[in-house]
Parts: sequence; C-alpha cells; structure tokens
Amino acid sequence: MDVIRIIFSILLPPLGVFLQVGIGAQFWINILLTLCGYVPGIIHAIYIIVTRD
Repeated sequence: MDVIRIIFSILLPPLGVFLQVGIGAQFWINILLTLCGYVPGIIHAIYIIVTRD
C-alpha cells in the first residue's frame, strides 16, 4: 500500500499525505509546502509516508 501512496505523492503530494494521516496538521503543512513549491511538497509527503506506520 505504501507504493501506491508514494505514487500518489509524486502526482499530487497532499493526496498521499491525506491517505496516510487524514485531514490534520501534516495535511495542511503539505498543502502549504506544495503551494510554495512542488518539490518541497513531494519531499514532505514521502517523508510522512515512510516514517508513519
């Protein structure tokens, strides 16, 4: 399942975070990072997916 989340994170970073943690602080942080720049949003999303169980 993590592979699917990572693929979604590359295409649309907030979607990958949403699938991992739902709507919460990390989701909103990821939206802000994605708006500031696409790459920071991807890095944050992959970090959240890899570190959360």
